[in-house]
Amino acid sequence: MSWQSEYQSKILSLEEAARLIQSGDTIGTGLALGACSSEVYEAILDRHEELENVTIIDCVQVRKTRLFDPIFMSSIYGRINHKPGYGFNSVRSNYKAKIADFYPVQTFDTDDKFSKRCDVFIAQVTPPNKDGYVNLGLTNFYTMQAIRMGKTTHKLRLAIAEVNDQMPVVFGNNYMHISEFDCFLENSTPIVSAQRGKASDIEKAIGSYCLEMINDGDTIQMGLGGIPEAVVAGLEGKQDLGVLTEMCPVGLPQLVEKGIVTNARKPFHKGVTLATFCMGDTSMYEYVRENPACELHPAAYTNNPTFVGQHPNMKCMNMAIMVDFTGQIASEGIGDRMVSGSGGQLDFMLGSFWSPGGAGMTLVTSARKEADGSLVSSIVPELPLGTPITVPRSYAQYVITEYGIANLRYKSVTERAKALIEIAHPDLRGELKESLKRKFYPQVAIDLAKD
Repeated sequence: MSWQSEYQSKILSLEEAARLIQSGDTIGTGLALGACSSEVYEAILDRHEELENVTIIDCVQVRKTRLFDPIFMSSIYGRINHKPGYGFNSVRSNYKAKIADFYPVQTFDTDDKFSKRCDVFIAQVTPPNKDGYVNLGLTNFYTMQAIRMGKTTHKLRLAIAEVNDQMPVVFGNNYMHISEFDCFLENSTPIVSAQRGKASDIEKAIGSYCLEMINDGDTIQMGLGGIPEAVVAGLEGKQDLGVLTEMCPVGLPQLVEKGIVTNARKPFHKGVTLATFCMGDTSMYEYVRENPACELHPAAYTNNPTFVGQHPNMKCMNMAIMVDFTGQIASEGIGDRMVSGSGGQLDFMLGSFWSPGGAGMTLVTSARKEADGSLVSSIVPELPLGTPITVPRSYAQYVITEYGIANLRYKSVTERAKALIEIAHPDLRGELKESLKRKFYPQVAIDLAKD
């Protein structure tokens, strides 16, 4: 049978594909733009009266669906449940209502975590090329590996490809043959565009400190958020930067056009920006489309800390919510309130830790303002009970706020606390110093230690 005949024999309608879901199934989807369309989600949710104990696990939710409606999901609880591995804004209300059950993953091992759970996997892909290969488009991440590992262990019963002719082809280890999928449904849907934000003055201040640590020829990684936006905007004048990252950085086309990013000095994939997924505006999507200078690979490759650590001068920037006096970094939530997930932060912190000349930067605003106008410090003596730790203190490196840089790597816990207080919000430093005395100073010496 030719691949064309095989492909045609596997095409199903949306409703036919949804009817393949069975009670007890765990359904995995690709991350962000690699996930199935809203129509596929809705077709599955429409079957809630006839299904029981179905679980959907996904990461970075960018399309509207009832899956993210806490009122609807509470009405079908026990029939179809949601366990996101990395929650975006769309699922925070479900977290708050305890309707969404967080599935702990980090980027490097997401493929393994999905392959061990999924009975069904749904990914959005391009139409097949002349040789019968579909392209995973803007998201590789765990899709390829989860399907292949799941098929190898016979855990995965069903691999479904949603073929979208609007998905751009992106080069790299980003192709799968049509024989690796059990069925296809063709559905042309627009690619969701993520608009670039505008950095605040505080974010610009933090970004300026990051820029002090980036030199010509460095390889950079940056996560989501306004601070990375500020860093990108301030890279003017830098030369020969390389990019090894999880998500293609915002502004990449402009950085390449200006010669700021050339990838010329990287030891691997010279001349090529390496990432595992892309999310941005239309200009970004057009830039990565069939561009030999940009490749997507499985996250188990791009985020492998040992691979990252082989890049000299690896400069990694990721945001956090809180940092405690000892250097424990919390980026996923506060107490039992989930905000997002760990993503690749620990992967790149470890990689930069082992990189000759590398630096792992944790970016955090010094304080947040409550509804009543009061300030709450992001530098804290200890994390609230139940707060998940994203980066253990053993691997803490540079913590940056709008008030400066604290290098924690070679400091004791008391020295770390003092350094962090120096970059805390000025209005909150006094109470932090008092906490420092109570927490770390010998009790018999408290009077002697007073300023």
